[in-house]
Amino acid sequence: MSFVHLHLHTQYSLLDGANKIKELLPRVAQAGMPACAITDHGNMFGAVQFSQEAARQGVQPIIGCEMYVAPQSRFEKAGRIDDYEAGGNYHLILLAMNREGYRHLCQLVTAGFREGFHYKPRVDKEILRELNGGLLALSGCLRGEVAHSLMTGQPEKARSAAEELARIFDGRFYVEIQDNHLEAQEKVNRELVALAGELGLPLVGTNDCHYLKPEDAAAHEVLLCIQTGKTFSDERRWKFGTDQLYVKNPAEMEAAFADVPGAVANTVDVARRCDFALKQNLQFPVYQVPPGETLDGMLERTARQGLDERLNALRTLDWSPEREKPYDDRLAFELGIIRSMGFAGYFLIVADFINWAKNQGIPVGPGRGSAAGSVVAWALRITDLDPIAHGLLFERFLNPERRSMPDIDVDFCFVRRDEVIRYVREKYGADRVAQIITFGTLKGKAAIKDVGRVLDFTFAETDRIAKLYPEPKQGKDFPLAKALEMEPRLAAHAGALADQPDVGLGAARAQVARRDEAVAAVVAGAAQHHHAQRERRPVAPLHRLGDARARALHERLAAGVPALDRGAIQLAHLGGGEEQHGQRALKSTGISTRNRTRSPAGG
Repeated sequence: MSFVHLHLHTQYSLLDGANKIKELLPRVAQAGMPACAITDHGNMFGAVQFSQEAARQGVQPIIGCEMYVAPQSRFEKAGRIDDYEAGGNYHLILLAMNREGYRHLCQLVTAGFREGFHYKPRVDKEILRELNGGLLALSGCLRGEVAHSLMTGQPEKARSAAEELARIFDGRFYVEIQDNHLEAQEKVNRELVALAGELGLPLVGTNDCHYLKPEDAAAHEVLLCIQTGKTFSDERRWKFGTDQLYVKNPAEMEAAFADVPGAVANTVDVARRCDFALKQNLQFPVYQVPPGETLDGMLERTARQGLDERLNALRTLDWSPEREKPYDDRLAFELGIIRSMGFAGYFLIVADFINWAKNQGIPVGPGRGSAAGSVVAWALRITDLDPIAHGLLFERFLNPERRSMPDIDVDFCFVRRDEVIRYVREKYGADRVAQIITFGTLKGKAAIKDVGRVLDFTFAETDRIAKLYPEPKQGKDFPLAKALEMEPRLAAHAGALADQPDVGLGAARAQVARRDEAVAAVVAGAAQHHHAQRERRPVAPLHRLGDARARALHERLAAGVPALDRGAIQLAHLGGGEEQHGQRALKSTGISTRNRTRSPAGG
């Protein structure tokens, strides 16, 4: 008998999950598990990376989310700031069975951040009744409504909740039991099994995996302390009270549920029912061209007109027509490549918002990166560098033998960048424009400092150890294991913590995603989400960053990778830049994002 983990948290359950996706899925594959679900708290940040790595490992990915369900309405701002686990809400596992389920999951996650956010991103049963198609639900952990009601001595409430969820998810609701060695869980399990039998509901066994191996439990507790600002010595700190929330193999799960074998078999049945895979099919936003004209035709006409204007500035007394031939030949060559790759609309859109900014008096940089080698970009005034005069190659920017999205770096004035975002939103549709987030991680020195605080080390002690950590090489931090090999004194400090190795520097192993920030804007060819008109099909969930108007996508969801089933163009990378002429430059990237500088999430 095999087994599938259906309740599992990765590093994208920020400062709670400690499963690194690149380490998790090889372990799943080695254990012979045919599939695995990702169910991070309230978000889908890891969906793309999880799906890609699962495909590499030959494991079926199941896209899901552990939702926070408000006891009443998601619009009621009721909850508890001291309830780190649920914020006064219930947990509910949702898994996408098909494309409809994925889209509904995107809408639910978006609604949780945009409509129900109060300590946690929350949904309610009203919206679950509306957007449950294609979704399969598990009743959740001890913080699920059914289990929590039983744990608090309210069996009738538990029955009512189970019946209601079974009606909402007709034929798609499973009662979840766990074997985590918690006394409360063992008592509730017996009642859940009985309740499921009375109501004719199927059981499913899970392990609520938060870390990879049992020895990672102590490091995970440190991670929770970092999240909550507590120290390890604080008896009131939030802790799980068990070391069993690791990725168990099928044999361990079968042994755990030996008395209810159907709970194990049902995990495989659930995996079979979840037949959805993220696929790539790029579609650019619609650039409106005059009647009777095509995108390719308009690009060529605009580019040739722009090139003529550029050359006019060079046509002095010593200029000759022969000197224009390299420009004409290069323009024709580039236009042919752009047409063959289907990127005419991309160039027209980028030129549109850049030239709009220039016409509004918003400072725009001259261009840098590989796009500076394009005569078309120069002719459209996307860049201001003459690639022929400077001997720059177009092939570094676009190459038909290496098909990838264009990457145009542009600097905008930081002070007025919101005007550019507003223009793009108004022109291409507010439901097609969002900002992109990326994540910082617990790097070596930062991890040591955080762990030192959690372990009640003095500032001087922690600082002395952190200074031993090797400096990054070419901006890339060394992993802890490599750092210990490189610096014997650091290894000696780690050895001195032999009485608590997993709690000490071992906690830095987690080095998981810990915070998010707005770094870019994306314009999609389809609605990223929609609320007022549910018939619109979302392609990715949105996340709330600070201001209620800010909408954000994880960078992997926006970079033209398989998560976007209808594609997207990233138009402006909005990370901080250098001080230029008293104003802050604003980095803007075409498709890929690598900047990690914090930037306010506006617009």
